[in-house]
Amino acid sequence: MMKMEPVKLDKNDKELLQLMQDEFPLEERPWAILGEKLGLTEDEVVARVKKLSAEGVIRKLRTILDAQKLGSCSSTLMAMKVPEDKMEHVVSVVNEYMSVTRNYRREHDYNLWFTVTTCGGKNLGETVEEIKQRTGIPESDTIDLPTTHVFKIDVRFKFTDSGADGGESHG
Repeated sequence: MMKMEPVKLDKNDKELLQLMQDEFPLEERPWAILGEKLGLTEDEVVARVKKLSAEGVIRKLRTILDAQKLGSCSSTLMAMKVPEDKMEHVVSVVNEYMSVTRNYRREHDYNLWFTVTTCGGKNLGETVEEIKQRTGIPESDTIDLPTTHVFKIDVRFKFTDSGADGGESHG
């Protein structure tokens, strides 16, 4: 795989990313509110978000819920042995699912690891089976490790001195 060069972030980029992560306003015009906090216009904030998205710094904007607090959620850690020539296809299929919250490539026989969380009416087993079927990875090359206890949640990046620190540990 090609190694990507780090993106240069200025002070406003870092502050914007920190606010988006820690204090995203649930308001009618969130970009205007973030702009007020940063001394930027709404259009400037939107332009920065678009630029950071195009550069791959921001991959997705979405809500991540605490599945345990909702009570009706299930999650699992999946591992797959993916042939190198199929990696790009398998990753693109896995990343289509909003229920996939993390996806990692590893230097191991099982070289693709990802988490799947479903809530409400969604069935975790059906989602996992659909992913396996669509990727074409045989059952013998997958491991399904259902969550029995959460030890770490709420991982956050610290872009500024005032930003949130790491996550909570649960034992």
